[in-house]
Amino acid sequence: MGRFIQAIAEGDGISIVPLLEGDIAELAALAEEAGAEAVAVRTAGEVASARSQTALPVLVREPRLELSEAPDADAYTVSLDGLAEEGVLEGVYAVLRDQEIDCVVEVRDDEQLEEALERIDPEIILISERRADQDWEELERTLDLLPDVPAGKLVISEAEIGSREQVVALERAGVDAILVGGDFLRHSPDFASALAELTGR
Repeated sequence: MGRFIQAIAEGDGISIVPLLEGDIAELAALAEEAGAEAVAVRTAGEVASARSQTALPVLVREPRLELSEAPDADAYTVSLDGLAEEGVLEGVYAVLRDQEIDCVVEVRDDEQLEEALERIDPEIILISERRADQDWEELERTLDLLPDVPAGKLVISEAEIGSREQVVALERAGVDAILVGGDFLRHSPDFASALAELTGR
């Protein structure tokens, strides 16, 4: 179990993981003060900035993963969209596992979830609401796929969250963490206060 999975598994209630955009170092420090269990950045190049101001685990949301290089993060998201070729997903997962880096597998539907479970049986799954169909209601994709996730797996929802009530609803449904996208936090007048509201701090 890597640092990222451990933070989510041992967190007090549902964990909030903000995606940092802008002044990564400053926002990482504010996120820790506001009660985040981990932080996310878009690229591996931003990891060092986050680490300079927080000891929280760092997730890379949109990596350009080079298997010949040691990734400098606690966790990486891996999307099935770009790893459909036989053996590629398995190879990425093996490299990350060997370096004790958590592999967070992103899925968008029941077919991708089934494929991920069959091919690598990951410990942690990210249910993404990004680019969801327009007729889907908020949180519907997460709540629809959640019953199909086997017991013992950790689930992160990447959904449009704007209130503590939505956080509590996902926690009651069995979600372990929420990856809060940059849009909500970027458009909030006070990053720290907005994040603290979500964490219940």
